[in-house]
Amino acid sequence: MTVRRLFIAFLATLMFGAFSMSASANDTKPILDPENTLYLDLPDGRVVIQMRPDLAPNHVKRIKELVRQGFYDGLSFHRVIPGFMAQTGDPRGDGTGGSGQWIKAEFSNAPHVRGTVSMARASDPNSADSQFFICFAPSSFLDHQYTVWGEVISGMEFVDKVKAGTSSNNGRVDNPTKIVKMRVAADVKG
Repeated sequence: MTVRRLFIAFLATLMFGAFSMSASANDTKPILDPENTLYLDLPDGRVVIQMRPDLAPNHVKRIKELVRQGFYDGLSFHRVIPGFMAQTGDPRGDGTGGSGQWIKAEFSNAPHVRGTVSMARASDPNSADSQFFICFAPSSFLDHQYTVWGEVISGMEFVDKVKAGTSSNNGRVDNPTKIVKMRVAADVKG
């Protein structure tokens, strides 16, 4: 671990008041706060997402509410554009659905880079609901226009295996990859 990463981990320990190392050999970063960490289980493996309440407290709060209701379990990655992003969170599976509760935008200076987790929305900046996407690659054209609420800290290789559509069909996926389950790490025993 580099000195910079150790310093960041130390600061996060002070900020979050909790520090525990993940047990998985695949993890590349420590799990800093189980209450703000998600386990996104896909058919090929577990993706660990560190939520960022410092950037988007209302989005993180709503995502955790939905996760704890089991809302995301079984939902598909309905829009996946290779080299760009994988989108999920629509119970209809076609990009038109949500939980029925819009969240006011919380734009920040956080860049959209590989592993960034950000909210999908319609043309209204305050129309984010339950749909989110994970970036496969840097996408700076999204910066300051979409709410970043997390980052993948391990398991990005499993996101890479999500079945993709094509750019020509706006990423629509036939027989899409589905979320097995999604949990807040603090709620997972053992």
